[in-house]
Amino acid sequence: MKVVLSTLNAKYIHTSLALRYLKAFSEKDFDIDIVEYTIKDPAMNIVSDLFQKNPDILGFSCYIWNIEETITVINMMKKIKPELTIVLGGPEVSYDTEYWMNRLPEVDYIVMGEGEETFHHLLQELSGDRKMYSVFGAAYRKNDKVIINPPRPKLQLDDIPSPHRFAEDVPSLANRVVYFETSRGCPFSCQFCLSSIEVGVRYFDMERTKSDLLYLIDSGAKLIKFVDRTFNIKRDYAMEIFDFLIKNHRGTVFQFEITADIMRPEVLDYLAENAPPGIFRFEIGVQSTNDITNSLVKRRQNFTKLTRTVTKVKESGKIDQHLDLIAGLPEEDYNSFRKTFNDVFALGPEELQLGFLKMLRGTGMRADAEKYGYKFMDYAPYEILGNDILPFSDLVRIKRVEDVLEKYWNAHRMDHTVNYLIREEFPSAFDFFQQFGDFWESRGWQKIGHQLEDLFTRLRDFLIQRGTKSLEVVEGLMKLDYFLNHKYKPRKIWWDFKLDKAAQAGYFKLLAEHPEAVSETFASLRISEKDLHKHVMIEVLPFRLDHYLETGEMLTDEERLLVVYFPPDASSPAQYFSMNAAQASVMTQ
Repeated sequence: MKVVLSTLNAKYIHTSLALRYLKAFSEKDFDIDIVEYTIKDPAMNIVSDLFQKNPDILGFSCYIWNIEETITVINMMKKIKPELTIVLGGPEVSYDTEYWMNRLPEVDYIVMGEGEETFHHLLQELSGDRKMYSVFGAAYRKNDKVIINPPRPKLQLDDIPSPHRFAEDVPSLANRVVYFETSRGCPFSCQFCLSSIEVGVRYFDMERTKSDLLYLIDSGAKLIKFVDRTFNIKRDYAMEIFDFLIKNHRGTVFQFEITADIMRPEVLDYLAENAPPGIFRFEIGVQSTNDITNSLVKRRQNFTKLTRTVTKVKESGKIDQHLDLIAGLPEEDYNSFRKTFNDVFALGPEELQLGFLKMLRGTGMRADAEKYGYKFMDYAPYEILGNDILPFSDLVRIKRVEDVLEKYWNAHRMDHTVNYLIREEFPSAFDFFQQFGDFWESRGWQKIGHQLEDLFTRLRDFLIQRGTKSLEVVEGLMKLDYFLNHKYKPRKIWWDFKLDKAAQAGYFKLLAEHPEAVSETFASLRISEKDLHKHVMIEVLPFRLDHYLETGEMLTDEERLLVVYFPPDASSPAQYFSMNAAQASVMTQ
C-alpha cells in the first residue's frame, strides 16, 4: 500500500511541517512519500507528477490558502484513477467536516484536528479489517451517509517522533523556511483565531527540542520559524531556548510569535545584552488598539505594556519586529482603524503587516457574524466584504493603504523619505499611505508593474500633484534613498544631476588629492581617482545631511552627497558622506 502525502504551499520556500509529522509517526509501518507543490503550479503539472508516483492512498494537508486549488487536483486525480483513496486533513477541513464531505464526493476520508495518531490508525484499518467506526478523529462514508467519529484524545507530544530528521530534506534546508514547534495550543481565546479552540498549552521535551534545533543548524538551515502561538507564555522555557540559540546559532535566523505585553523585563534585558544582532525576529500580533473591539473578540491586551516591550526591543537594535494589524474587527470603523494604524506605526516596527479579517471555519467570529452584520466570501479565504459600521467602500480604501505600505515601508526602499513626509507633510502615517494609495489607484498603477525607479517617480508625481511645500528637500532625501537601494553604482537615475560631467570630474580629482577633507573614514578607503569615477556617486543636496540625521532639524544649506560603492562588493551596503562648502573650500586651497 503506497501512501503519498502532499500539500500546495503558498510559496516554494515554504515547507509543510504537518506532512513531516504524519510521515514520522507512520513510516515505521507504511511506505510514505512526501511531495510538495505551490498554489501557483499548474494543476496539470501537479496531477501528472502525482500520477507518476502511482499512490494507493493520497493525502492532502488543507488550509485557506490552498483548499480551492487542492480541490481542482483532487477532482482530476479521481477521474484519472477512480480507485484511488483520497484523505484530507488540516485546519480548513477539521471544522464543518460534514460540509466538506458533502461538497467533495471524491474525498473518502477526513482526518480532523491533530492528525498523527488518527492518520496512522486510519492506515491500519485501510490495510486491515476496515473498522472505520473505531478511528476516532476521522470522518468517512457508509452507505452514502457521512459518519463523523468522536474526537481523539490529545497525544503526549513526546510520543511523536521528530519530523526534522529526514535525510531527503537536508539538501534544501539552506533555501527553505524550516517550521518548528516547541509547544501546541494557546492560552488565549481570540475569537478570530483557530488557536483559541484548543484549551491549554502542551510542551515538547526540552532536550528533544534542543537536539532537533542543533541538528537543523548543523545541517545548514538558514531560517527557522517557530510556529508556537505564544512562544513566550512560559518564561523559563522561552529563556532556556533563547539562551541555547544565542550560544549555538552559527548564523541561523530564528523567528518567533511573541505576546509583547506579557514579556518580562528581565527577558528583554537578557536579549538586549546577549543576543547577537540579526539572529532573532519577533512577530507581534497587535490587531487593534480599540479596547471595546479587543473585549468583543476576547483578546486581552495591555497596549501600554506592549509599547514598553516593542520600544525596548527597538532600542536594543538587536531584533527586527514585525507587527500585525487586522482591519474589520467588531466595532472598529474606518476612523477607529486609522487610530489603531497610527498607534502601532508610531512604534516604528521594521514591518507592519496590515491584514483583513477572515471568517475562519470553527471560530467564534464566524459564529457571531450575523450579530455584527458581516458579509464575507463564501469560499476560502472567507475575507470580509463589510459589516454594519465598516462598509465595502471603506475596506477598499484601506486596501489601498496596504498596497502602498508594502511597497514604500515594509520593503524599506525609502525610509528617510517616508519618515520625513509623515513627520512634516501629512497629519499622520495613515493619511500619507491613504492619500498616496488613492492617487496610485486613480492613475491605474495597480494594473501595471513597476521598476525601482518607477516607485520614486510615482511618489514625486503624487507630491507635485498635492503641492508639497518642501519638494526640493524631499527629492534630496529620495535621491539618498535611491542610492542606498543599490549595492553597486546605479546605471539609471530618475532625475537630472545638478552637476554636469565636468563638475563631477573636478570634484573626483580634488577628492583623490584631499580625501581627508571629507572625513578620516573616507580617507581610509584610499580610493584612486579612477575608482572614484567608477564607484562613487556625487550629487547636490539642498540641506545639511549630517545635521538632519543627527538632530531631525532641517537646515537648508547646500551640501554635496557622496555615495561610495567601494570596494565593489554586493554583500556590503553603500556608504554615504556629506561635504559642505567649508570642506570643499579646503580642497581647493
